[in-house]
Amino acid sequence: MESRSVRIRKLAPNAVTPTYGSPSAAGADLYALADSPIRFAPGETILVRTGIAMEIPEGCAGFVFARSGMASKRGLAPANKVGVIDSDYRGEILVALHNHSREEQTVEPGERVAQIVIAPVLRAEFTLCDSLSETERASGGFGSTGRN
Repeated sequence: MESRSVRIRKLAPNAVTPTYGSPSAAGADLYALADSPIRFAPGETILVRTGIAMEIPEGCAGFVFARSGMASKRGLAPANKVGVIDSDYRGEILVALHNHSREEQTVEPGERVAQIVIAPVLRAEFTLCDSLSETERASGGFGSTGRN
């Protein structure tokens, strides 16, 4: 797996540097920066601080995803499903964590709340035209390529 240096800055002394859970993990865990437990009512969204700012390399972006165990077992996942962090952003990474469950949930200080994937991106040059190339799928949308 290719590796690239990403500069980070701790905005608070107790902020936790992102970590990978295994040598082949695609996402690095982001940790909650809080002085006390954060309580989420059912259906509530709270911006959770990480205390981390990053210098994402130009030509890349940071994508903030749910942690699968937290989402499937506790119903806590990013409210916007996937957060996108542009390479020119230098502010604190915040996770808009939403409680999809029917019970109050608690996040402890220093708990892993999301994961960030740093990936290359292409910048599209959109060209207005009168027609597009033909494909077998054509304009078939949702569910058009499967049986169900």
